[in-house]
Amino acid sequence: MKSSAFAAALLASAAFCGPTSAQSPNQINFTFAMVTACTSVKASGRVTITHTPQLEENMHVEVTGLPPNTDFDLFVIQVPLKPFGLAWYMGDMATDANGTAVADFIGRFNIGTFIVAPGTAPAPVVLPGDANSNPPTPPVQLYHLGLWFDSPAAAAKAGCTNTVTPFNSTHNAGVQVLNTSGFKGNGPLFFVHR
Repeated sequence: MKSSAFAAALLASAAFCGPTSAQSPNQINFTFAMVTACTSVKASGRVTITHTPQLEENMHVEVTGLPPNTDFDLFVIQVPLKPFGLAWYMGDMATDANGTAVADFIGRFNIGTFIVAPGTAPAPVVLPGDANSNPPTPPVQLYHLGLWFDSPAAAAKAGCTNTVTPFNSTHNAGVQVLNTSGFKGNGPLFFVHR
């Protein structure tokens, strides 16, 4: 009797811990990897999506092997590599003295993550290069993640390309350093269901 109770407790514990990307993602937690986009940096990332009682998800992001004391920018993106497609600026991450950063983001990070523009509307021009209106687009699903250096100088210092990209709040970021291209198919968020 004790062994069957122990086995039941063990199964309940395993179900609560949730799946990795090799298991069924339709449980409490879904964990997947981010892989290096710049081969000069031996970095990696681990992302865990957890459903919350408020009908949203918590996205817990841990990255290691990055340059120490450096700022990065996280985006939810249409495709993991150039040309990236549509992108949603999620937030910032800063590494500590060991090159590690951890952050949590609250939102909808699941099969329902999308961008839509039913029509053209005026947009504020705040920075050089900002569009003054949007192109109309039907719903476009976004299931990948990408992490960019916050500055081209930081990317160059790490041995990556010294290229300016628009992937930060002032549109003068460096190159992508991590992404979810190792997750085949539509991308990891496609496999997160409520």
